[in-house]
Amino acid sequence: MHPLAPNLSGLSDDELHKKRAELQNRIIFAYRMGHGDMIGQIQLLIGDYDMEIQTRNQKMLDTLQKNNPNFKDKIDIK
Repeated sequence: MHPLAPNLSGLSDDELHKKRAELQNRIIFAYRMGHGDMIGQIQLLIGDYDMEIQTRNQKMLDTLQKNNPNFKDKIDIK
């Protein structure tokens, strides 16, 4: 986790994905320019964004499993 990362829970899903894409573009630029220190910092920020996306996806999956009777302790693949 990056110590200066903003609170990502207040962002919408679209904003979260847009900002992560911006960071990805910045890290590509940093690799091209050879800025090793910047690469490390951006990697930490991307990790924070990835963790937030993963947390949201897991919450969505848990909600779907709880609200759908077909997901009670199993997934029916037909």
